[in-house]
Formats: sequence, structure tokens, C-alpha cells
Amino acid sequence: MLRGVRLHLWLSLILTVSAGCKHAPSPAPDSVLADANWPAHGRTTDEQRFSPLKQINDQNLADLGLAWYFDLDTHRGQESTPLVIDGLMYFTSAWSKVFALDAATGAKLWSYDPKVPPEWSVNACCDVVNRGVAAANGKLFLGTLDGRLIALDAATGKPVWETLTIDPSSRYTITGAPRVIKGKVLIGNGGGEMGVRGYISAYDAATGKLAWRFYTVPGDPAKPFENPALEKAAKTWTGQWWKNGGGGTVWDSMSYDPQLDLLYFGTGNAGPWARKVRNGKPAVNAKADAKSPNTDNLFASSIIAVRPDTGEYVWHYQENPGDEWDYDSDEQIILADLKLDASGTLKKVLLHAPKNGFFYVLDRATGKLLSAKPFTNVTWASSIDLATGRPAEQPSAQYESANKSAIVSPGPGGAHSWQPMSFNPETGLVYIPVLDSGFAYKSAENFARNNIAWNTGVDAAASGLPQVPAVKKAILESVRGHLVAWDPIHQKEVWRAAHPGPWNGDVLSTAGNLVFEGTGYGQFEAFRATTGEKLWSAPTESGVTAGPISYSVKGEQYIAVLVGWGGVLPLAAGEIGLQVPRLANVPRMLAFKLGGNAKLPPVPESKPPILAPPRSTANAASIHKGEQLYQRFCSACHGDVAVSGGVLPDLRYSAALATNDWFTIVLDGQLRQYGMVPFASELSRKDADAIRAYVIARANQSIH
Repeated sequence: MLRGVRLHLWLSLILTVSAGCKHAPSPAPDSVLADANWPAHGRTTDEQRFSPLKQINDQNLADLGLAWYFDLDTHRGQESTPLVIDGLMYFTSAWSKVFALDAATGAKLWSYDPKVPPEWSVNACCDVVNRGVAAANGKLFLGTLDGRLIALDAATGKPVWETLTIDPSSRYTITGAPRVIKGKVLIGNGGGEMGVRGYISAYDAATGKLAWRFYTVPGDPAKPFENPALEKAAKTWTGQWWKNGGGGTVWDSMSYDPQLDLLYFGTGNAGPWARKVRNGKPAVNAKADAKSPNTDNLFASSIIAVRPDTGEYVWHYQENPGDEWDYDSDEQIILADLKLDASGTLKKVLLHAPKNGFFYVLDRATGKLLSAKPFTNVTWASSIDLATGRPAEQPSAQYESANKSAIVSPGPGGAHSWQPMSFNPETGLVYIPVLDSGFAYKSAENFARNNIAWNTGVDAAASGLPQVPAVKKAILESVRGHLVAWDPIHQKEVWRAAHPGPWNGDVLSTAGNLVFEGTGYGQFEAFRATTGEKLWSAPTESGVTAGPISYSVKGEQYIAVLVGWGGVLPLAAGEIGLQVPRLANVPRMLAFKLGGNAKLPPVPESKPPILAPPRSTANAASIHKGEQLYQRFCSACHGDVAVSGGVLPDLRYSAALATNDWFTIVLDGQLRQYGMVPFASELSRKDADAIRAYVIARANQSIH
């Protein structure tokens, strides 16, 4: 599941998300204090990620400097958007830890560690990250990697209540930030590649009691359906889908319109990815089946609107019927009011730029598709039919027939993943962090569900980066990231800022005519919102993927961003993940202000490791078997084709390759305290030896 996205506009903020500290009064929505705060994940429930502050603007950026920094205790991925409420900052770190700081100085007030078991990390597709907390009525709400929802006292960090939101026997995770709407804490979960069934839950914010749960895909049809919508959805599935979970997880985006009283959320890919595996049969006519409502697999890869009081279904729009490319629709959902025609009438719309590369504008009252255009290179479909809402899939993108593979853009990393975009109501533009990439899809010949590996139904070895030099060079050069300013009314690109690396951070726009974005190559940058001119940058010493915010304390505006390299691309993408420079990766919270003169400490010196593997003596058959096993069981953490993206160890350098420690680590879990679980239940000693043979062969290839 390589996942994530975002969307935003504003109306009654404190009606739904109130201030988070006991000792502080709740600010009125129109007050100066409300503008000074960043009280919710997208700042407001429309998830626009726009700040009305303009003390820092496109005329004075030369004076913007570092105000303070706060070091963290981990080298794993950082994806949290901080909250700032009445001068106090709250954010999460890797392993679901929470920190509270003085937002003007960076002084630590308290921290909380939920003590997630390290071995649970094997269930996380995309690192042990966390995207933030929610706040309401003196409490903070945290979702943990192992599926707990915890309420903390915002003043002290002490737990108030805790509830388990998942079945602990299933491979669920939580990495997304909760939201608080009308006294209820909303949380989903991840696990679409692990064989789970998706749902979103609402809990009473005062007590932690479950209020309602909406399942996104149907379960076993031998049991009663949870609601009438799921009974209808079941008619769009075939085979015994429930045995592999079905997917459709709600792992990130949520938005709320208080006037329509509608809660919107996106759902993940159906599981497994491959239609042939998921439907229990190969396609008779892939082109015809792709158009058939009988194989749509509702409500996966969809946007759903429900009533927040009860979870009652209102409408849905499915962006990828019968998806087989891991095109989640969990990415950020922005709500905005736009003048779409010459009448000048404001239309209440929903803006979405999901992984599949199309930018969608929907009527958010009804779910009707108003427009859809590609915002990057797209090869899986030629267009979206506005009458039916269905994509015109390209036959060349389908890979269900025997021995067929398909190179498709975007790949499972998505044209736009979880990194939030921003809508600026003053420029009318949406600023999108875009990834150009492709992927080679091929159905697994003999799919068998595993309890530790991913369960995508895709041949992982066939999708690995080819080692033919010319082909590899062409692929690596084609994977690039850029920041796009998109006109949602005319569905066109207005300007673009290119980046040398493929994986970059969230976006913030401000009333100061500015757009801020962090980059994977260790820079925090600002652009003129109207033209895209790069105006300012500052080194961060680590790659940046998290979301910047703006807030004010005692009349002084700050821009803050959490830095730290990690997530799915640095873990799983191997050499593609290395298209950014190797940085020290010192995770920190950074805050900037006009006149700031703080300095980051020097980057610690480190010597590059020496590649000195044992001689490769295994035969070709053993190495090939090891490649198949490595790609399925190991690549998600240690990198595609045995090349680490720089977060977790690169096994080519492991001293254990030359000793029996290899088996005690891989099979017996000698390093389980670091998240390296034992694989003896899935792999034999011969399997582990074949993986070692493959890694040794790749290490020797790398030397030469």
C-alpha cells in the first residue's frame, strides 16, 4: 500500500474542533486567536491547509530564519502535522509518540510513549510513522500503530481513556491522524496489503465508547450485512473475497462540511491488488470486465459521504472501479466553494487528487462528478466519462491474462500520495506535491496468503528494478517529483517547480502569497503562490515529508515543519529512494520566524560502510529462488532488489551474511526488539539460505 492526500476550505471551525488545553478558553472562529492557531490536522475541517496569516510574505522572506529546533529520539520516518493551540504545540513522532512544546521557544513541556510493541511494525506497509493528533475540550486523541485510540490530558500528557479499535489477530495498523467532529473521535486504519477489511469508527470523545462503525467493503455474505449499502456493494464482488479481507481501508483523509452535515472520507485499494486473484477467476475479457459494475468492488478506491452522528451512508463516488494498481482514494479531501460557470454562483465542491493521477471536482452535496483531468503522466486510462463517472481504462494497463505484465503510470506510489496538498482561496489554486513514476505489474502465478509478507497478488520479483544498465538508468531518470499549482476550475496546470528528488513533503499556502514545501533532499522551500518563483530555502539536514504549518504567538508569526526521512519510498523503493542525497537524517521539529537567528548544529560525521560480502558461490537456481523470496518478504523494509533506501539496514553490508547469525536473525527473531520479527513460520532454513545467496550475489554485483 504506498499511500496518501488532502483537501481544504473554511467555515465554523470551533463548532467541530475546539481548543485543546484545559486551562485555555475556546477561541471564537473569527477571533485573532483563531487565526493564530492551527487546531486541526488541515487547520479547518475543510482540510484546505491555508493560513490567513501574512506577517511573513513574499516581500520579506529574506528576513526569515530559524527560530528554534527540537531534536527527536529516533531515525525513523516523520509524517506528523503539528497542532498549535494558544501557544502550545502538539505533534507525534515515529512509534506513535506524542510531544508537547512551547510553540514560541521549542521548550519541551511533556511527552508520551504508548510503547508500541516493536514486532507490530511487520504489519506496517510504510514505516512506523504517525501523522498527528486531534484536539478537543482539553484532550488530545492519538491513534497508535498497534490499533489503539488513546485520549490524553492536553495539559499533562497523562492518559484519560484508551480503547482498542481493531481485532488484534488481524494485521491492522493506524498511522493517520484522528479527527473530532460533533463530539466524536473518528479513526480508520491501514492494512490493505495485509489482508484486512476496511472500516472507519466513531468514538465518544468524553468516554471512548464506540458510537458507530462503517465498513467499507462487504464481509462474508453468509453473515448479515451491517447496513443496506454493503448489501448492494456485495453484488459488485465475485469469488470468496472475504477470505483475503477485501481492503478498502480508511487510513488517512477525512473532511467535514457543517452546513451539509456530511463527513467525507476516502478508502484504500481493494485487496489483493490483482483482479484475477481477488475475484477468484481470471478475466474472460479484461476490457469488458473492467467496465462491468459486477466487478467494481465497492466501496474500495472511493470517496464516501456519511452522517457524522450515525455513520449513515449518503453517497459515494468510486474513482477506480475494480482497481488493480493500488490506487487508493485515501488522499486528502479538500472542500471549497468555487464559481464554476459564468453565472458566478458559488458551488460547494470537493477537490481530490488521488494516486491515480486524475484531479476530480465533485458536487459535495450529491457526489456527482463535475470534472476530471490528469494532473500528471497517466497511462492506465485515457479519460473519465463525465456522464457515468467511469474511467476509460487502457487495455495495455491490464495484466490479468496468463504471463502478461503491464508497465503502468502512475505506479503504486501514486501521482499524489498521503502528503497533503493545499488550497489557497485567494489565488484559487491547489498546490499539489506530485510524483511521476511507473511500475511493472504482473499477477502472481500461485498466490498463497502469508501471515508476515504483503498479500498483493502481484509478482514482486517481476516488478523489481531491472539490472540491465540502460533500462535501469532510464527508469531512474523517469522518477521525479515536482510541485504543481493547479487551477481546479479550468482543470489545468498554472505553474510547476521541479525537484531533483522523487519524494517530497506536504504543502502549506498562506495569505502572504506564499507556498511552503519540504523536500526529500533536505531543503525547506518557499515559492510565490501566484507565479511559482522560488523565493527562499533553508537546509534541514534531513529529508522532509511531513506537513508545514503556520501559527502566531504574541503577534509573531511562525512557520514550522517536522523533518526526518522515512516512509514507504525510502524503505521499499531501493535505488529509486536513493535519487535523493544520503543525509544524516536527524529528525527534528523546526520553527522559523522573521529575524530568527538560531543555527542547527553541525551534521555528525559518518564514514560510509565498506561493502565486503562473502564470495558468491550459489547456483543460478538458488539465487533466483532467493530473489523471489526476498522481493516478497524483505523488500518492503530493506529495499527493492536488495538496495536499502537509507532508513533500515542494507543487507548487502550485513556481517551476518558470512555467519549462522543470519539464521538466528531471520528465522529466530534475534533482533525482534528492533522490529525484525522471526520468519520461521513462513520460511524454512533452505528459504533463508536462498535469500542469503541472493543478497550475497547482489552485493558482489554492486562491487563490480
